[in-house]
Amino acid sequence: MTDQAKGPAAIPGPNSQELMKIRDQHIARGISYVMPVFVKEAKGAVITDVDGNEFIDFTSGIGVSNLGNNYPAVVEAIKKQADQYLHTCFMVTMYEPYLRLAEKLNRLTPGDFKKKSAFFNSGAEAVENAVKLSRRYTKKTAMISLECAFHGRTLMTMSLTSKVRPYKYGFGPFAPEVYKIPSPYCYRCRFGMTYPSCDLHCARYLEQFFAVECTADSVAAVIAEPVQGEGGFIVPPQDYFKVLHEICKKNDVLLIIDEIQSGFYRTGRTFASEHYGIAPDLITMAKSLAGGVPISALTGRAEVMDAAGPGEIGGTYGGNPVGCAAGLAVLETLEKEDIAAQAKKTAELTAARLDEMAEKYALIGEHRGLGAMRAIELVKDRTTKEPAADAAKAIVKRCHERGLVIITAGIFGNVIRLLMPVNITADQLNRGLDILEDAIAEEQGGK
Repeated sequence: MTDQAKGPAAIPGPNSQELMKIRDQHIARGISYVMPVFVKEAKGAVITDVDGNEFIDFTSGIGVSNLGNNYPAVVEAIKKQADQYLHTCFMVTMYEPYLRLAEKLNRLTPGDFKKKSAFFNSGAEAVENAVKLSRRYTKKTAMISLECAFHGRTLMTMSLTSKVRPYKYGFGPFAPEVYKIPSPYCYRCRFGMTYPSCDLHCARYLEQFFAVECTADSVAAVIAEPVQGEGGFIVPPQDYFKVLHEICKKNDVLLIIDEIQSGFYRTGRTFASEHYGIAPDLITMAKSLAGGVPISALTGRAEVMDAAGPGEIGGTYGGNPVGCAAGLAVLETLEKEDIAAQAKKTAELTAARLDEMAEKYALIGEHRGLGAMRAIELVKDRTTKEPAADAAKAIVKRCHERGLVIITAGIFGNVIRLLMPVNITADQLNRGLDILEDAIAEEQGGK
């Protein structure tokens, strides 16, 4: 495997084309794909397809492989656990890896209060259980999420999600007693204000919401992403969450922070919420927790986590031992190796290059992010900020053709998101950014 991916031949190659025929015949149409290729091997920040084409990976499986594909310590932990046992169901016969992973998360998550954890299969399940426990603990039922939010594809999490297409269109009716408040989207402020003179009106709006929409004595929790992922990597102002949390505490409303995409050094710290100096009541985690093995976690205040009785939460596969072993390997790697320094370097190099691109190309309305979670918002005009979704699609297609795996985001589909492994090599990072810049330059030049 080369350190720097070579440019691919025309894609899809003949082997991918043959597999695509099988896919079209046997896979549900609703399961989408970004690139028309099939993977043969993935190591670090390089993906090789079945035709031998190599690609630099700027997606990390949508934030799953923060340490890169097939990180050796994670692979070794999976093999070792698989040799012992694959599954017994923790609710039938328990096993130690579940306990050890819970111990670590209870220690690593923000807050000096007593915490407990539970494990599930997907991010959506972690959110579902956060809702259940919030309702049981508070004895209230309403939930509040933010516009531009993404929390999953189940009925409840789809209801909490804000983006209509492709996640909600035609799938209603949705779960009742779910409400939305404006997100801290400073580039497109719903109130027409400017930070900091706005005095964080989007956060303080929650108090008005309690007065005009749904009283606080009906609201169990507010759920929010510290960086809105699918919404376009929206980063709130520094004090946004402090204000929001204070309003929640004053009104006996829990705060759930969804760290499913932003956790585990994606933003340079173990959890993105650490940047804001808050200790939420509950934190949902998944994606990069186990480096590619499906597992999710819910960690929070012990009294909230203990609100349900035995058997009232859980699931057959929840906290699968292989997932727990992989999760332990990830957390041990984050502690033993200087991943923070690597993530910081990746973030600084990326931000500097995006600064340069923004100076050159009027297509870039704004670039933003936290740590190695970066995004470019494309616009047709910087004054009107009209979204340039077609340009985003064209740029992504050019990147794919030249050996860079990249995807879009944003409620208007005009945001290109960068989720490269936080420990990507400088050569791979710069090569990927070169490909991205060339694609932007060609799109702006009308080529």
